[in-house]
Amino acid sequence: MYNFDFYNPTRIFFGKDRLDMIDKSVPANAKVLITFGGGSAKKSGLIDKVKANLGTRTVVEFGGIEPNPRYETLMKAAEVVRSENIDFILAVGGGSVIDGTKFICLASHYKGDARDLLKFGFAQITSSVVEKVVSFGAVLTLPATGSEMNCGAVISYEHGKFPVMSELAYPKFSILDPTYTFTLPKIQVANGVVDAFVHTVEQYLTYPVDARVQDRMAEGILQTLIEIGKTTVNEPENYDARANHVWGATMALNGIIAVGVPQDWATHMIGHELTALFGIDHGQTLAIVYPALLEVCRDQKRAKLLQYAERVWTITNGSDDEKIDRAIQNTRDFFESLGIKTHLSEYGVTADQIPEVVEQLKAHGLTALSETGAITLDVSRKILETAF
Repeated sequence: MYNFDFYNPTRIFFGKDRLDMIDKSVPANAKVLITFGGGSAKKSGLIDKVKANLGTRTVVEFGGIEPNPRYETLMKAAEVVRSENIDFILAVGGGSVIDGTKFICLASHYKGDARDLLKFGFAQITSSVVEKVVSFGAVLTLPATGSEMNCGAVISYEHGKFPVMSELAYPKFSILDPTYTFTLPKIQVANGVVDAFVHTVEQYLTYPVDARVQDRMAEGILQTLIEIGKTTVNEPENYDARANHVWGATMALNGIIAVGVPQDWATHMIGHELTALFGIDHGQTLAIVYPALLEVCRDQKRAKLLQYAERVWTITNGSDDEKIDRAIQNTRDFFESLGIKTHLSEYGVTADQIPEVVEQLKAHGLTALSETGAITLDVSRKILETAF
């Protein structure tokens, strides 16, 4: 196991009827900006409930944060923060709203061109770069990204999606009430299961470093998602299934299974380009890319693929290659069972567009991906061709 530092200051309020914790957690004299997305949180009455729990605090609203939050929109919100002297933000929504809010918190008082903050990649943006950061909390409405308990965001600008990481941008608290997810469309729920699943394997299915606790925690998350995946999609008000989905998605990317282990993230990087170019949902891009990546990189990932086959899918019979074949097929079948198509051609993308994706990877410097850096542009092209 590698050396590691672990830090996560986010307080979680989980379960039914937890909005009363807003009044106890937001500073009493705060001027609050509520950020949200396309309006479902407002139409459902959730925004009004949040405002009621803010009591006499002054509240300003900013809606319209996109499913892939755009830099231009977030900078409009940052201007509201400055002009209205906002000192606390409350994000009400899914991962995109929370991601966007993190960027607003970092960018609102940044003294330079805020596009600079898109250049750090996976490197931490520190207080030496951003001297003043607005604090925020979150009310989660879509279980998928784990953004409610981590310090990362993905921001869209022009034709790219850019990771933004900063320990200054952890939520102070997040409210996770599974009942707020009951009205989600099936496709969003299915995408959320896939997102949590792939977040987990990006940190697990690499190569062994004898991190037994992290491995078994990751395997537990994966097995749980497999067990409740179809139920949480098909029975939206099954509280137990949805509660496990919500907490599984949070645990998949709150940093705890990431410590001391190598991480991949190639599927996400390739998937981001598919979303940016073709508008395919993020979860769908992961379902397209990941089985193909496992096939192409099976030798690189052989030891962990066998562990994955045996511990997650209980595949114990057959040769090693047969176990790996079945594990990859089971992964694809699981995604398909949720109603997610797993081939690029099923989304209207043509084979002659694959070089365009590779060019975008090159333009964004994504030329040595995965836990070993072995996924070159040629390998990415092969993965996309295999996914077609």
